[in-house]
Amino acid sequence: MRALDIMSRPVTTVTPDVPAKEAARILSTHGFTALPVVDDDERLVGIVTEADLIAGRVPPDARYPRPEGQPHRAGASVGEVMTTPATAMAPGCDLAALARALLDARIRAMPIVDGDRLVGIVTRGDIVRVFARSDSAIAADVRRHLSRYGGPDRWHVDVRDGVVRIADDFDDETDRHVATLLAEAVPGVVEATMVSTAGGRA
Repeated sequence: MRALDIMSRPVTTVTPDVPAKEAARILSTHGFTALPVVDDDERLVGIVTEADLIAGRVPPDARYPRPEGQPHRAGASVGEVMTTPATAMAPGCDLAALARALLDARIRAMPIVDGDRLVGIVTRGDIVRVFARSDSAIAADVRRHLSRYGGPDRWHVDVRDGVVRIADDFDDETDRHVATLLAEAVPGVVEATMVSTAGGRA
């Protein structure tokens, strides 16, 4: 599965000159955790996250001393608070690698770029939704992909908890390999294996 299979597009973006307060309003209204920041040519120049907007922008209660190193930056623009450069990945990147990058960097959203132009975004929530798909929906997608390759009545598909078992009426090693790859490209598939029809259909 690749980033382009699940990425959201078009992407809600802001430019560096947008007030930070407006960026906060957009995040709050849409339930986003981050907004890619682009220039006038739609090139990715940064990303502004919930953490960027919170940092230094909440004044301390007057009854308590102001924490050291925490300036109050009310009214700052996105360009002043955004993270730059932004980490980004390509549309064709492996979703497993993207998920690992999100976890390793402890970030919630990954901009997807073609060259330096923003074309989509993938969030942790997008990945969770993929694995929340029902087994019946996954099985229907797998059958559709396989029918285009080998015909509608050749393959027998069973899905349990995202694990796909495929039985083939023919015993062809190349076809088994292709069928496995096609199944693993379907959103929500955790693993795909071939089983022998000699032992019964899947």
